[in-house]
Amino acid sequence: MLEQLKNHPFAVTTFFKKSIVLTFAIPKEEVQKLIPDCLTLDTYNDKWAFIAVALVETENLRPKGFPKFLGNDFFLIGYRVFVKYKNPKGKIYRGLYILKSETNKKKMEFFGNIFTHYNYSTTDITQKETVDMISYESLLSQFNFSFSNHKEAVSLPNNSPFIDWKIAKKYAGPLPFTFTVKKDEILIIEGVREKWHPKPIELLDYNFDFLNKFNFSDLKIANAFIIENIPYYWKKGKTERWK
Repeated sequence: MLEQLKNHPFAVTTFFKKSIVLTFAIPKEEVQKLIPDCLTLDTYNDKWAFIAVALVETENLRPKGFPKFLGNDFFLIGYRVFVKYKNPKGKIYRGLYILKSETNKKKMEFFGNIFTHYNYSTTDITQKETVDMISYESLLSQFNFSFSNHKEAVSLPNNSPFIDWKIAKKYAGPLPFTFTVKKDEILIIEGVREKWHPKPIELLDYNFDFLNKFNFSDLKIANAFIIENIPYYWKKGKTERWK
């Protein structure tokens, strides 16, 4: 019964004050071992696989249908692999596979680990903003990144595998689906978004200890986007056999 509760038994709604997603390109052979057999990597040029680091500032997160005053505000940090899933009927889903999930509050860790398989842990997050720069840092999780606070046109990161922002936006998370795999079953969580217009940002600096621990031979920033002030909700989870 407790295991069933983890399968996203109800829809959840929130408001994204900010969603910042940094996508890293890594040789596909080095990412393949991180995903289960029923998923395939969502690659570019059959060479690069991608891991997204997302930091989302939520407002009034709550079960869908509940009044706003029962909601809570959290930071959510996620490390996800871009993947595809083809079910036994041949339908293809494009989405993300979870590697690690963090939050800034124990309440989210507690309830998140009752109603999801995301294995949340609590960490610290410090945000600073100046006229020129916005930065985020966690001493416990040993990550930090900063980006320009100016609004002029932004170029693709140096050494990005993408040739233009149009292609880069195809790898701007979060994607419509998130997957959790348990033995011969897969749990599919669908997110529903409105007014989704990610804006490129210029990264000034970044470091993520979680990614460094994999010792990838080539880890490069592929794109970075921000989305602000949009409603978002996740549907009730759907489970199916993948074999």
